[in-house]
Amino acid sequence: MKPKQLLCIIFLVVVLIVLPGCINQEREARPEEEQNGQEEQVPGNEEGTSMPEGKGEPEKKDDAAALLKEMTLEEKIGQLVMVGFDNTVVDEHIEEMIREKRVGGLILYERNINDAKQLKALIANLKAVNEVNRLPLFIAVDEEGGRISRLPESSPKFPSNLEIGRENDPDYSFSIGKSIGTELKKFGFNMNFAPVLDILSNPENDVIGDRSFGDNPAVVSKLGVATMKGLQSENIVSVVKHFPGHGDTHQDSHIELPVVKHSRERLDHFEFVPFKDAIASGAEAIMTAHIIFPQLDANKPATLSQEILTGILRNEFWFQGLIITDDLEMDAIAENYDLGEAALAAVRAGADIVLVSHHREQQEETLNRLIEAVRQGELDVERVEESVERIIRLKMLLR
Repeated sequence: MKPKQLLCIIFLVVVLIVLPGCINQEREARPEEEQNGQEEQVPGNEEGTSMPEGKGEPEKKDDAAALLKEMTLEEKIGQLVMVGFDNTVVDEHIEEMIREKRVGGLILYERNINDAKQLKALIANLKAVNEVNRLPLFIAVDEEGGRISRLPESSPKFPSNLEIGRENDPDYSFSIGKSIGTELKKFGFNMNFAPVLDILSNPENDVIGDRSFGDNPAVVSKLGVATMKGLQSENIVSVVKHFPGHGDTHQDSHIELPVVKHSRERLDHFEFVPFKDAIASGAEAIMTAHIIFPQLDANKPATLSQEILTGILRNEFWFQGLIITDDLEMDAIAENYDLGEAALAAVRAGADIVLVSHHREQQEETLNRLIEAVRQGELDVERVEESVERIIRLKMLLR
């Protein structure tokens, strides 16, 4: 046998001996799910849905905790407050709120919007002002479609939820949510206070009316979740509303404090259904209702009720996303409570963000009262940090 042939045979023998061992070692080192040819699926994170809060990568949580430790009390409190302002440009009021007060979010209304070019420039300038801060702003709007629309005249007109409900097609509902998300993202928004998950069980309820998908819990749930997922598919935080449910009132919480007297059993099988389904499908944020539900809390509206926000939403429904109040300057709250005390009560109850949409004085009162409450021991700093960490984690996903 020639020397070259002998060397080739020896080489082949070595390869046949060593290679199977390497392969086995590699298989043993790989996670079991990879050996099976697939990764483990996170429930509620199918294609088209956002990952539920608390299910992100471990390092994201570590990063959030590390950032939280570096923040001052003023920075932490600022993240808990979302404000509005009156101008179509960055004025002294909103610049101070961002630079000095460190507010974590802004809401824009029709009063802030002239046309597409102006809106895009405004949001870009707001973000530029915020570059001094550690975290991006939530920049939010109410873009529900139908009569609740804030976007410029040149933007597409989207159907009301009731019109979508008549079609009763979740694919259509998803496409509307996605289209709204695309339009919002074009201007620089990253949060939408929509969709409405209230069930229109009272035909005299004009404040909700065609903002609801209909009077059937299953239909509202199916279409509402589809719209939510459509928004999320465009990296827009969808804030579903108004928990525990605003569909069976004839009073408008913008001007008075409604009362809904339904039993807990009725709420579980009707009003709660769309919210529970949204949570199971990866809801990132829920807005509260300024309504008293005596069977849940005899004394406080949902926005200020620990029994409802923490007891039900957190402890029973295991919701780990953001709880955001409706505007505290609405008369349901403003005519019955001191605004600073209402903000404190909401945060104690479990709200992560309080919305103060209109007046600078009330915004400053809210920020000052929350800071004072922590310093005086009326509000546990751990409670504040719990909310701030949730906010940080969600903002990290938006970067």
